[in-house]
Amino acid sequence: MMQAILFEKYGSPDVLQLKEVAKPTPKENEVLIKVQAAGTNPLDWHKMRGEPIVVRLTDGLLKPKDSRLGADVAGMVEAVGSAVTSFQIGDAVFGERGVGGFAEYVCVPEKVLAHKPDNLSFAEAAAVPVAALTALQALRDSGQVQAGQAVLVNGASGGVGTFMVQLAKHFGAEVTAVSSTRNIELVQTLGADHVIDYTKEQIVGNGRQYNIVLDNVGNLKASQFRRLLKPQGIGVLVGFTSLSRMLGNIVAGRWSAFRGGPTISPMLAHPNKEDMELLHELLAEGVLKPIIDRTYTLAETAVAIRYLETGRARGKVVVTVD
Repeated sequence: MMQAILFEKYGSPDVLQLKEVAKPTPKENEVLIKVQAAGTNPLDWHKMRGEPIVVRLTDGLLKPKDSRLGADVAGMVEAVGSAVTSFQIGDAVFGERGVGGFAEYVCVPEKVLAHKPDNLSFAEAAAVPVAALTALQALRDSGQVQAGQAVLVNGASGGVGTFMVQLAKHFGAEVTAVSSTRNIELVQTLGADHVIDYTKEQIVGNGRQYNIVLDNVGNLKASQFRRLLKPQGIGVLVGFTSLSRMLGNIVAGRWSAFRGGPTISPMLAHPNKEDMELLHELLAEGVLKPIIDRTYTLAETAVAIRYLETGRARGKVVVTVD
């Protein structure tokens, strides 16, 4: 039997609870993982709250169709499906499950897993999948980053932002990080060439423009994107503060692109084997380093999600499973 974190209705993380359920059995293309650690993500509290409305449109209007939480997992392979070829019992792995990661055991498709780098703990590995995949695909695919370009990372000290700063430097970009005073040293350590302390100065108005603007916070308006971006620049919407602002930015971005100006568009990470293997290599080589703010036990998952929801976490918040 295993204990899993579930919630019965949309609302506060206070109502999360541990439940005994049967240990899952992997399908032919799945791996059964004995979870050692699971990473928290903003998606967890969005699903928990049922906010914004698009979450309810996809997950259930009045109550959730699936009450499990937790996308990132790291642990040991305990069983494999008949069609699995990349992993065997006893392997240490990490990957993105989508839901159900806050548990003692979880089944994960082989195609979204990779072997855990030996130089990472399970907690560090669990901090990687969603955040690092989002950072990688936002820069490489949506932003089309190239060496020598100027990149602005808004929300540089968060889970996704810390990976963005490191990856942008890896791709040879000149990185400007936006953070609060207490996180300036952190983002500089990660490789930021310049830092904008949003508690003391405005992001817009210093005369600097960028090839790529990555907004992890979701507080930039379309007019600010246009002032920050070079004529053929690319703005990437990763996080959001409100659905109306995101939709407004998307419409404005398409109109700007139609007129030959900078583009502004949203992105959503898609887990896949190739990118997970690439992250494995970058982590093993020390190019990427997961930043963990706090760890909590499985029984404290509600507390972990509440802390993440404050928006003050430096890097990732991880749940460990004993």
